[in-house]
Amino acid sequence: MNEEQKKNYSADSIQALEGMEHVRMRPSMYIGDVGVRGLHHLVYEVVDNSIDEAMAGYCDRIDVTINENNSVTVSDNGRGIPVDLHKKEGVSALEVVMTKIGAGGKFDKDSYKVSGGLHGVGVSCVNALSSHLHAKVYRNNQIWEQEYEIGKAKYPVKQTGETELSGTEVTFLPDPSIFKGGTEYNYDTLANRLRELAFLNKGINISLTDKRNKDEEGNFISEQFHSEEGLKEFIRFLDETREPIIGGVISMEGEKNDIPVEVAMIYNNTYAENLHSYVNNINTHEGGTHLSGFRRGLTSTLKKYADASGMLDKLKFEISGDDFREGLTAIVSVKVAEPQFEGQTKTKLGNREVTSAVSQAVSEMLENYLEENPNDAKTIVQKVILAAQARHAAKKAREMVQRKTVMSGGGLPGKLSDCSEQDPAICEVFLVEGDSAGGTAKQGRDRNFQAILPLRGKILNVEKAMQHRVFENEEIRNIYTALGVTVGTEEDSKALNLSKLRYHKVVIMCDADVDGSHIATLILTFFFRYMRELIEAGYIYIATPPLYLIKKGARKRYAWSDAERDEIAAEYAGGVTVQRYKGLGEMNAEQLWDTTMNPEYRTLRQVTIDNAGEADRVFSMLMGDEVPPRREFIEKNAKYANIDA
Repeated sequence: MNEEQKKNYSADSIQALEGMEHVRMRPSMYIGDVGVRGLHHLVYEVVDNSIDEAMAGYCDRIDVTINENNSVTVSDNGRGIPVDLHKKEGVSALEVVMTKIGAGGKFDKDSYKVSGGLHGVGVSCVNALSSHLHAKVYRNNQIWEQEYEIGKAKYPVKQTGETELSGTEVTFLPDPSIFKGGTEYNYDTLANRLRELAFLNKGINISLTDKRNKDEEGNFISEQFHSEEGLKEFIRFLDETREPIIGGVISMEGEKNDIPVEVAMIYNNTYAENLHSYVNNINTHEGGTHLSGFRRGLTSTLKKYADASGMLDKLKFEISGDDFREGLTAIVSVKVAEPQFEGQTKTKLGNREVTSAVSQAVSEMLENYLEENPNDAKTIVQKVILAAQARHAAKKAREMVQRKTVMSGGGLPGKLSDCSEQDPAICEVFLVEGDSAGGTAKQGRDRNFQAILPLRGKILNVEKAMQHRVFENEEIRNIYTALGVTVGTEEDSKALNLSKLRYHKVVIMCDADVDGSHIATLILTFFFRYMRELIEAGYIYIATPPLYLIKKGARKRYAWSDAERDEIAAEYAGGVTVQRYKGLGEMNAEQLWDTTMNPEYRTLRQVTIDNAGEADRVFSMLMGDEVPPRREFIEKNAKYANIDA
């Protein structure tokens, strides 16, 4: 592709693949779901178009604004979407891009070498799911505009002025008839993704402004995201609450077999392995061939070095791939012209040629680093040896988890009050804090499909514990055996086998106070580090017991917040008694069933991972050793904050 072809981005570069009648009827097929995640995905789709311009070298500024009415404006300083007549469709190329699914320059290899976005559904999908969309194009010293309602153009593209600017501006308002759960955007969710994009595409300036809220000085809430060092900076951000054991971030950037590969990694003093992988800026949660290549390159290079160093001579058993990744935080980012993803969710890369490209890149990077930094190399090998010894101990502890068989009642923990139903799809288990609350829950539950597992006090903080300590912990062993899952394969000692999972709803039910929140966070940390597959499958929930019971005579109502309590008290107009529930044990069985366990009336919050990197950072900060960032986070986010540093 020559320079002339690159610059000649016109209507002919836009290809329409198929119609889009389906989008409003089956929105989940295109954006994943019509809940909070799908709502935010609309913004990412529009931003992806601007990122594609940046990756092609034509744009270095992207501005995202949440407007007062929850519409969103995304603008960039790229070339501007072409507006001239599209020969095949007979209308402006802008209208084709906005109204035909799969239309866009990213399908024309002369316009974009690689691109992100969800299977090319792009901005037309956003248009179809918006009650109103307004597109403005600044191109060839002219301003062009077109508006749409529910994906249909209100008028042909028209010139509305002259300009010296270049770029595209899209403002859209999500359709409330599609997003029935609400169309309110979460600032932090968008900020986390835009920050991630800035790290993955160094040199770009991305801003986020929230016109719904102002700071103490009267300015709109706003953040700027920019990274000069890319993944090196990303690693430091993710690992800010962990203590590194080597001098700096190991990183490389280059092309192997025509595939751009960027890798950054660091070893810290924890026992967790945190690998984050991206293809064309898309977070590949399930990994794929690029992650296999990273693991292969890491293991073979480090093993070769460790063998040559003689430090493994006294070890009585083999080192495994797992051992090289304990205490490792790494990011692998590749750009692939025609990525093949397994499934429709773009979470696992299937391109075989990527494995060797990443493996070679990692091997070269590590060989150079180990040679130039002998002290760090020795520290890493010592960490690997300790990990191998711990894994050996963990294997024995894990076998104890698996060995709970007939001798203890069919392998189930004695404290578990099981349900009579056998179909996991309709069974749910409540993990309840303490025997007292557990007793109330057992009396209040529906025995047909609800099981109760009381947990004694605060479970082990797995963020600070070696793997064998985790598997030796009685409460954690009880969770494994109650759920029926097995853990550990030759390749991956933490791999989870969900084929015998006994419940498709695992509900964390703790007191509605600071202590209960701490216990819930401990349990969530365990699930995130050791059973993340359950979260990703949508099986983990948090119960929301009420904080207050408000009574006046024979009338009674529950409240889940101070504001709700005050509202009900005002409605009852005086003479009310307010009971504050300090714990689940203070409710009787009927009250617990009515408010927290009855599927007809309860509120369960499903635990999801929208941004794995941010989730990793938050768990590390909340459950790690560093107090100041934890205090700052709690003060910013807690609704009730009796903070003990």
